[in-house]
Amino acid sequence: MASESDNSAPHAPDHGPTGAIQPLLELFDSLPQVMFCMKGADGRYLAVNDAFVRRSGRRSKRDVLGARATDLFPAPLAERYEEQDGHVFASGEPLRDELELIRRPDGSFGWYLTMKLPVEEAGEVTALVSVSRDLATPSDERIALEALTRVVELVQARLDEPLRVADLADAADCSEAQLERRMKKVFGLTATQYVLRVRVERATEMLTGSDDPIALIAATCGFYDQAGLTRQFARLAGETPARFRASHSG
Repeated sequence: MASESDNSAPHAPDHGPTGAIQPLLELFDSLPQVMFCMKGADGRYLAVNDAFVRRSGRRSKRDVLGARATDLFPAPLAERYEEQDGHVFASGEPLRDELELIRRPDGSFGWYLTMKLPVEEAGEVTALVSVSRDLATPSDERIALEALTRVVELVQARLDEPLRVADLADAADCSEAQLERRMKKVFGLTATQYVLRVRVERATEMLTGSDDPIALIAATCGFYDQAGLTRQFARLAGETPARFRASHSG
């Protein structure tokens, strides 16, 4: 986390968002489950919506504009965000469907699906825009309508076993392509992402609610070994299972 004496400490941006961004900000401010931001090539935030301000733990947009990710978020998360940004700026290619585990301001855990798009001027990427959508758990009625109840039950029952998309499609009595469309419609995730989400959610419950060794938690949640759990957990949550347990238990 950058200190106030660092050169990277927040300051007012040299220029605000363009006029074209203002209507978008008003639109995104009306969507409490969607985080929006615009970043310059120097990594500083040029525009954010109210949901982003809440996610960063700040009180107003004034506290966020001009800051970098390292000023607002824990180091592991900030490093991941900046790595994603660097890819977009260097390649000019969008980043789509990045699954992220976050802790909400009320202390609960949630999942977000993030998309980042380059903004070009005269053939050069000068900024990026990012949208992260809160993946709220769908209602039982919606799941039933999409005939995915058996898939949900299968994942819960066989979480400690290898699960292929073909296994889930068989449970739903449909093709793999049909299953993927239904999973995206209901959960906003691919079948593989959904299984990973359930595995990590179970792991977070066990890490905070039990004293079980992390290796046992990894096996129970269907990871190949402790290293596999650690790698995936750190990628999604921004910290290792051990650090997560230490900071969130009790």
